[in-house]
Amino acid sequence: QVQLVEAGGGLVQAGDSLKLSCEVSGLSFSRCGMAWFRHGPGREREFVAAILRNSDTHYAPSAKERFTISRDNAKAAIYLQMSSLKPEDTAVYSCACHAWGRLSTIAREYDYWGQGTQVTVSS
Repeated sequence: QVQLVEAGGGLVQAGDSLKLSCEVSGLSFSRCGMAWFRHGPGREREFVAAILRNSDTHYAPSAKERFTISRDNAKAAIYLQMSSLKPEDTAVYSCACHAWGRLSTIAREYDYWGQGTQVTVSS
C-alpha cells in the first residue's frame, strides 16, 4: 500500500535549524510532484514548499530564504531543511504526493499524504 512517512520533527528554540524527511513507498515516487504543507494551532493547513520531478522548486513567501526542499529519487524521499526557525513555524508538517507530477499549492489537489511530524519552536 502507499505510505508516506515523515520524520525529523521535534522541539527546538527560535533561530535553530531542523531537517524533516519524508519516505515514500508503494507508488512510483519519481512521477510524483511532492510538497510539504503545515497545519499550525488555530490556523488552516498551508502550503510550505513543492518540488517537481525535475527538481524545480516553489516556496511559500514565509518559507523562502529560510527553508530548502529537496528530493532523492533513488531513496524515494524528500527533505525540508528549515533554518532560522520562528515560533510561528510551529505546526504539524506533512508531505504529499501529486500523482500526476504537477506543482500545486492547493492541498486538495494532492493524492497521497503522510501522517505528519510535529515541529515546535519555542521563543
